[in-house]
Amino acid sequence: MKKWLTQGRLAALIVFLVLVIDQVIKIAVKTNMALHENIRVTDWFYIYFTENPGMAFGLEIFAKLFLTLFRIVAVILITWYLVSIVRRKERRVANGYVVCLALILAGAVGNIIDCVFYGEIFSESTPFQVATWTPIGEGYADWLHGKVVDMFYFPIIDTYWPQWMPWVGGDHFIFFSPIFNFADASISCGIIALLIFYSRYLNTKEEHEKK
Repeated sequence: MKKWLTQGRLAALIVFLVLVIDQVIKIAVKTNMALHENIRVTDWFYIYFTENPGMAFGLEIFAKLFLTLFRIVAVILITWYLVSIVRRKERRVANGYVVCLALILAGAVGNIIDCVFYGEIFSESTPFQVATWTPIGEGYADWLHGKVVDMFYFPIIDTYWPQWMPWVGGDHFIFFSPIFNFADASISCGIIALLIFYSRYLNTKEEHEKK
């Protein structure tokens, strides 16, 4: 890697680019589409505007405030870890490992921005009206209670189960029905690449430190 592009600058660049792309897409969708409005790109790809009060991919498990605070704590811990490894002068980690962590960090921050700020700066999105910018404090929710904007929908297989199948025969079946955003994709790609390419590296590193 060129001297000017250190691991710290690489991580910062990835985080910046992911955040910009993520927020540009979210704001464009929220201020131009009504809730649940969709744009057909292909038969297996839609821009489908929905808002997620819970976790990634539309999941709802815990209370909203708890989730937002949990995300903030997680981001602080990931940031601390990422900064600590890029500052090492010995036992340097692979650049790809830094990229994976930066993708995860950027995705988490991207969704935190929605949770923390969107409720205060946007009016409510409904199936009948498009959200608009509002003065701070006049939005649809309090600080930390905003909803995450999701829009990518990939119903790669949209069909019905055969009638002869027990229990599910005739039921509607969609392969990969979650609706997600660019930040979710960034987190998922970072985690998958980390597990595929760096799990063995992490185990080796751990054993080396024990010795």
